[in-house]
Amino acid sequence: MKRVYLDNAATTYPKPECVSKAVCYFIENIGSNVGRGSYQNSYSAAQIVYETRELLCNLFKFNNPLSTVFTMNITQSLNMLLKGFLKPGDHILVSSMEHNAVMRPLNSLKKLGIEFTKIPCDVFGQIDYDVVEGLIKPNTKMAVISHASNVCGTMQDIEKLGSIFKKYNIHFVLDSAQTAGVFDIDFKKANLSALCFTGHKGLLGPQGIGGFIITNEFASKITPLIEGGTGSLSESEEQPEYLPDKFEAGTLCLPAIYGLNASLKYIQKETTKAIREKELYLTKLFIDGVKNIDGIKLIGYEDIKNRAPVVSLCFEDIDNSEVAFLLDRDYGIMTRVGLHCAPSAHKTLNTFPKGTVRFSFGHMNTEEEVKYTLDAIYKIMGK
Repeated sequence: MKRVYLDNAATTYPKPECVSKAVCYFIENIGSNVGRGSYQNSYSAAQIVYETRELLCNLFKFNNPLSTVFTMNITQSLNMLLKGFLKPGDHILVSSMEHNAVMRPLNSLKKLGIEFTKIPCDVFGQIDYDVVEGLIKPNTKMAVISHASNVCGTMQDIEKLGSIFKKYNIHFVLDSAQTAGVFDIDFKKANLSALCFTGHKGLLGPQGIGGFIITNEFASKITPLIEGGTGSLSESEEQPEYLPDKFEAGTLCLPAIYGLNASLKYIQKETTKAIREKELYLTKLFIDGVKNIDGIKLIGYEDIKNRAPVVSLCFEDIDNSEVAFLLDRDYGIMTRVGLHCAPSAHKTLNTFPKGTVRFSFGHMNTEEEVKYTLDAIYKIMGK
């Protein structure tokens, strides 16, 4: 049976061939740690790690590779910034479209006396920019915003938000999970204090590697969530204060960093513009094919102008879970069904608690696969 992977919002697949080769190269030929050995293999690994920081800075138009911190994933990055910065009595702004990677830590911090307010979004998932300033309080210290929804693909105007937050000296943290590697992000133009990323989605790298880019000023206000060995200042039992060591205790996932290094070079060669244009072309082809089918409701914008390549559908006469099951069993089409770890977003979109069937397109998908998927949906719907 033909297999079609349309769950790229969860993790991109397949990866470029260079990614698996880079991971294998590290495991088979390098194998050593960074900062823990005085020999050539360790120095070679350190060079790749630093080069990967540079590649990320180039992608996000930032100028200090040592302010690029590696973590396991974007969830860990967000937790480190939220829990390391916020104190009892602080207030934070988020949107009503946030993922549980933000909402669960905040609800945990709420028990410690930290407040949060959700900026309302419309039924398409778009922030109401006119109300943002009215939600800012004297104790508002931070804002965390998802660049694009993992449910319906709607994107927020981060430069507009950044100008508002800058006026009130609010630290702006961007969740780039659904946009990094596909959409251009300018760290300075958006007035960011930190940008959180994950390697395994649009950056086309392996699972197990993520991180954040952070200004020195913001980093100085954050207490590390994890402390331990860094390979530096080994004579001291205190965590180093300088970056990136302040936040990189323990062994880095070097096989994944080698893979990310290769995927970033692949993106650099292909260009984010070309990747974005292809993914949005496939998105438009899919939306045009389903938007007028009776019994199907498209969630979010029809226009691809303000969206990422993530499309959610609600099936009115057949259970969403059954549709996803039939797509997989009978046609080999892999989607994601349910609430996508984003109940707040689904409440905003009026799709809670039923959820949606999500189709998310990636760089490796083809026009033929989209047409095959549309044909499968038509057959399931009895058209």
